[in-house]
Amino acid sequence: MFSWITLAVIAQAINAGVALVDKYIVTSEKIMPKPSVYAFYTCILAGMWVLVFLVGILPIPLLSSLGVPSLSHVTTPTLSVAVFAVLSAYAFFIALVSLYAALKEADASDVIPVVGAVSAVASFGLSHFFLDTRLTPNFMVGLLLLSLGTLLVSHLRFTWKTALNTVHAGLFFAIHYVTIKGLFNETSFDDGFFWSRVAFFVVAVSMLMIPGFLEKIHTQTKATTRQSGFLVLGAKLMAGIGSILILKATALGNVAIVQALGGLQFVFLLFFALFLGHKTPLEYGENIKHRHELYHKAAFITMITIGFFVLFI
Repeated sequence: MFSWITLAVIAQAINAGVALVDKYIVTSEKIMPKPSVYAFYTCILAGMWVLVFLVGILPIPLLSSLGVPSLSHVTTPTLSVAVFAVLSAYAFFIALVSLYAALKEADASDVIPVVGAVSAVASFGLSHFFLDTRLTPNFMVGLLLLSLGTLLVSHLRFTWKTALNTVHAGLFFAIHYVTIKGLFNETSFDDGFFWSRVAFFVVAVSMLMIPGFLEKIHTQTKATTRQSGFLVLGAKLMAGIGSILILKATALGNVAIVQALGGLQFVFLLFFALFLGHKTPLEYGENIKHRHELYHKAAFITMITIGFFVLFI
C-alpha cells in the first residue's frame, strides 16, 4: 500500500506531465488552440467524474473502505451549497482560459510555478478574510520567496500579456479553491464533490449562451481529429487521477505537507524541461536555448518551491 506522501508525490508528477500535454494541445493548431474551447471541454470532462458515484452503488464492502463516494450521502442542495458549487466551477473555467492562454505563449515550466505561487498566496489571503483561517507563522517569509520567484520569471521570460494571464489564472484558481473549501464546510465531502461536479456541467453549458461561442466550439471540434480527441481525453483523465490522489493523500495524511508537496510539480517540470525539452519542436516544448536560461529557470523554480514549503509548513 502506498503511503500518503507517495500518493502526493505521484500526483504532482502526473500534474506536471498534464501541464506539458496542455501546453502541446493549446499550441498546436491541429488540436485545440483556442483556450476558451479547451476550457469548455475540460469542465465537461471534469464534471464526468460524477460517474464515480455509480461505482459506489456496487455491493462491494471494500469500496467504502477505500473512500469511494456514495450516492447515499448526496442530499438536495441548499442555496449556499448551490452558490458555492457554481461559483467554484465558474472561477475554475475563467482560470483555465487564462492558464491556457499563457501556456500558448510561454513554457509550462515558466507558467505553472507562477500560477501556483499566485494561487497559494491569494488562497491564504482569501481564506484568512472569508473562512477565518489563521495565517502560518512563516507566511511573510513564504510570501517573499514566492513573490521574488514570480517577479524573476515574469520580468525576464514573460511578455506583459502572458504575465497578466498568468496572474489572472492564479487569482481565479485561488477563488476556486477557497469556494470549494467553503462548499465542504457547508456539507459532507461526498455531497460537496457531487454538486461541484454537476456545477462544472452547468457552467460549461451556460457558456453556450454567449453569442458565437457555440459556433466556435463547433468549428474547433470539427477541425480536431479523432487522435487529437483521444489525447485531450487522456490528458483530462490523468488530471482527474492526479486530483483524486491529492484528495486521498489529504484524507490520509497531513494537509499542510500535502499542499507543500505541490512545489514538487515545479521540480518535475524543470526535469522535464532539461531532459525532454530539446527533443520536442520549439513551439511545443520547453524553450531552453542557452545554459544561462537553464540556470535562470532553475533559480526561480527553486525559489518558488522553497517558498511553497515555507508557506505551508
